[in-house]
Amino acid sequence: MDTATPPDLFYNNFLAAGSFSVTILGSSAALPANNRNPTSQLLKADQSYYLIDCGEGTQSQMRRYHVKMQRIKVVFISHLHGDHYFGLLGLLNSMHLLGRQAPITIVCPKMLKEIIELQTLAGGGKLQFTINYEFTDEVKGGDCPSVFEDSKIQVSAFRLKHRIPCCGFIFKQQEKPLTFDAQAGKEYKVPIRQIPAIKAGADFIDENGNRVKNELLTHPSERPRTYAFCTDTLAREETIEHVRNADCLYHETTFVGSETERAKATYHSTTYEAAEIARKAEVGQLIIGHFSARYPDLEVLRREASELFPNTLLAIEGTEIFI
Repeated sequence: MDTATPPDLFYNNFLAAGSFSVTILGSSAALPANNRNPTSQLLKADQSYYLIDCGEGTQSQMRRYHVKMQRIKVVFISHLHGDHYFGLLGLLNSMHLLGRQAPITIVCPKMLKEIIELQTLAGGGKLQFTINYEFTDEVKGGDCPSVFEDSKIQVSAFRLKHRIPCCGFIFKQQEKPLTFDAQAGKEYKVPIRQIPAIKAGADFIDENGNRVKNELLTHPSERPRTYAFCTDTLAREETIEHVRNADCLYHETTFVGSETERAKATYHSTTYEAAEIARKAEVGQLIIGHFSARYPDLEVLRREASELFPNTLLAIEGTEIFI
């Protein structure tokens, strides 16, 4: 649709674009417990969907929270412990059964490709869409290479310290064009087809030949925001530089502060350790998750982390956190 005076609906779509959020689909460590599911998160960048880890029950959580699974472009798998990927084959199969044709990218350890292909072959089937793989096996301890990029986000990976190879991810929005002022657009009767050029910096010339300066129709866009995902790991000083100044950091917090020895033995982190990393890295916000089944009430974990880093949120399933 393209008219001299576009309807509010079309202008509102331009205003809505630019959102950057994470929805918690699973927050439990190791196994489903206390009405919590294993790790999974949905990152939304504008209208694009990216899945981060895919524990058991992820697709059921998507249905519960009205997530359209076919909109997922890329899946990021941090490591090959089952609570972080056991839901993936079922999700891919459901996408197939629902008629997906669009390719999907999976950023993961190389062995996951073999697992998916073997399970698909054993079932005598074949997915009707293409899977493109990007492997994280070559990510080194001090390195933070790019593992994926599209028009919405840039993603880099860094090595964590867990019992098997494990990666954290940094998701950064791409630089954005100018923001179109919907109210001014209606006032100056800007056709829809002119908006991309105006967002790129062009002036607008109306049907009478009058020039409307670009600054009257646009605003500077928000700076790109960054989300850091830091799952199963010992607390590491190296992580601080990788996540420094992130707008939002998710850091696993499997145990309360008094369980330091248990955390070390299982290659996990405590509330105080996660909060200390957030404080030293000067991030904007901390989300804690990957909760042990021993904690039916999570308030004690939030309270402990908040002592060191006040802007701490619990990874409550179904919550969408805007970054």
